[in-house]
Amino acid sequence: MSHVWRVDTPRQTLVFASKDGGLPEVAYWGAPLPMGEDLAALTRALLPDEVTGGMLDARPKMTICPLARDMFPGHLGADVSGAPMLRLQGQSGAVTRFEGDGYRYTLTADACAQSGVIALSARLEGPGIRWLAAPALPAPATGTHFRSYAGRWTGEFSRQDIPWTVGAHLREVRDGRTSHEAFPGVILGAGPIRNTTGEVFGLHLGQSTGHRMVAEELPDGRRQVMFGPMLAHGGADDVTAGPLYLMRSDAGVNGLTEQSHAHLRGLVDFPDPARPRPVHYNCWEAVYFRHNLDELKSIATRAADLGAERFVLDDGWFKGRNDDTTSLGDWVVDRHKFPDGLTPLIAHVQSLGMVFGLWVEPEMVNPDSDLYRAHPDWVLGAPDQPLGRNQMVLDIARSEVSDYLFARLDALLTEYDIDYLKWDHNRVLPFPDHHQAEAVYALLDRLRAAHPAVEIESCASGGGRIDWGILQRTHRVWLSDSNDALERMRMQAEALPFLIPEVTGSHVGPRACHTSGRVLPIALRGWIAAQRHFGFEMDPRELTDAEATTLTHITAWWKGNRDWLMPARRHLLDLDDPERFGEMAVARDGSQFALWLGQRGTPRSVMPRPVPLTGLERDATYRVRLLNADDIPAMWSRNQTEFREGAITLSGAALMGRGLIPPVTQPASIYVFQGERLA
Repeated sequence: MSHVWRVDTPRQTLVFASKDGGLPEVAYWGAPLPMGEDLAALTRALLPDEVTGGMLDARPKMTICPLARDMFPGHLGADVSGAPMLRLQGQSGAVTRFEGDGYRYTLTADACAQSGVIALSARLEGPGIRWLAAPALPAPATGTHFRSYAGRWTGEFSRQDIPWTVGAHLREVRDGRTSHEAFPGVILGAGPIRNTTGEVFGLHLGQSTGHRMVAEELPDGRRQVMFGPMLAHGGADDVTAGPLYLMRSDAGVNGLTEQSHAHLRGLVDFPDPARPRPVHYNCWEAVYFRHNLDELKSIATRAADLGAERFVLDDGWFKGRNDDTTSLGDWVVDRHKFPDGLTPLIAHVQSLGMVFGLWVEPEMVNPDSDLYRAHPDWVLGAPDQPLGRNQMVLDIARSEVSDYLFARLDALLTEYDIDYLKWDHNRVLPFPDHHQAEAVYALLDRLRAAHPAVEIESCASGGGRIDWGILQRTHRVWLSDSNDALERMRMQAEALPFLIPEVTGSHVGPRACHTSGRVLPIALRGWIAAQRHFGFEMDPRELTDAEATTLTHITAWWKGNRDWLMPARRHLLDLDDPERFGEMAVARDGSQFALWLGQRGTPRSVMPRPVPLTGLERDATYRVRLLNADDIPAMWSRNQTEFREGAITLSGAALMGRGLIPPVTQPASIYVFQGERLA
């Protein structure tokens, strides 16, 4: 006897089948099924019982949480002290409960009709839980590979296309945060994974912990994928794994992007959703720890002249903080640098029409600090552990630690008119501890309740903590500490299926990039930053007049278009040159679009090949102009007049069928086009 039920959105259907009341298998995950589908027949067809030689007489079930007692030959969905037999106890709406042998397993399956996303969570209660996966899912049997994301500091979101083979691809992040090295997301293809065509599936674990990911093909041909949080040493007796967000598209990765963006926009809670995203200035790569009031005022004035609308004072403002070896955790304004507190700087910033933001790193402490000297027992881990960036991690799960941090941050936000907090996290935890992430969530929730108008950025040495769990409590993420425009060109494209542009910070960095050493043109740096939440992070006084003119022009364009540009539908293009990058932003009403065509390395061909566009209306007519025609290299493109002299007008069918032939392209360059629908 089987209990079969389904979860539906306009984009996908998920069918669960519980045989004999046990934990269910996923009988179907794919395109939406007719509402009259015979689910019992579907289960019999897609979950056969056949066995052959060399196997047990009954094929072990591949449930949403494979257990040892099922004699399952692959990775297990839970590691517990006993071998519980869980049986169906009841179902109410999105929640299904199973119990047995002192354990309770709760499956929650929420469907979002607006975005098309399904969110699955598993909760296990019982003794000795050392591992729990969010509900495991079958991978398409016809796909040849899956896509995951590795990386490092200043090199986040490094694509890995991994072939399916018999055996397991196992990845563990044991440093207690989402991590630079392994983003908790995967894309599964039913065939080749392309941006514009084909059936693809996406998964993202929205928890700000370390995680384990398993992508496994069993000897019998079945495939499973699972994600779950890395737990504290000793485990726990009540664990939640998830939400695990499910997307499905029959229009390639761009279809996943459409769904994930719609869903994430429903999760991010901006203090004022109607407020335009402000042009952001951060002073870190201008002054580092060298805080001088007069110099900061001069920089703020120059940033405002270029079009900045928010000024963020980064690390170095608090007592004794002249480098990264001292004072972290004290959170008292340095009266040697700021004799009258932060008020004079804030007043100057506001007189320029900007709002003020401040850097903090509440979860950390330097051994050389008043806080550590008073409370060395507040540190997570052993006293003699290796330091990271000269600091240690505070055990925020302790109420007295959380209360102290709230009091200090609350005092700053009460005394000063602070619009924005850049919340940093510059070292890994000494060991996995899921309680730390839960405590950070609670602290952020408490702070936001007390100061609901303040925006918060999640930064973790760049992209070390980017996930939908932290983004339910923050309003911006710092994708990477690298402001290198060529690295950003790649990273921003790879992160796009999981991150909306309006929360993805991207800055115009210094002429000579501080992390790569590359010297790149201001146009390239500016136009790449204009793809996302735009800002600057350099000493603006270094700009030549020509560079300032270019940056002012790009800033004005971004400000003039941000209202449609940030919520626009985003599409990555399928191009035949691995060194070329293409992204489109199409307005929600279809009235206009922007196209970025970037070239990282040497072009594959001497003459540019056509670039087919996507996401347009076939029967509409568009006027397309090149926004940076002055960047066409004259010596290599003497006869290219179309975009030098103005715009071209073509149908959507032509633009998507054959596309545009861009001007001749050099390495480390970009062309940006804007199209307007005429009819």
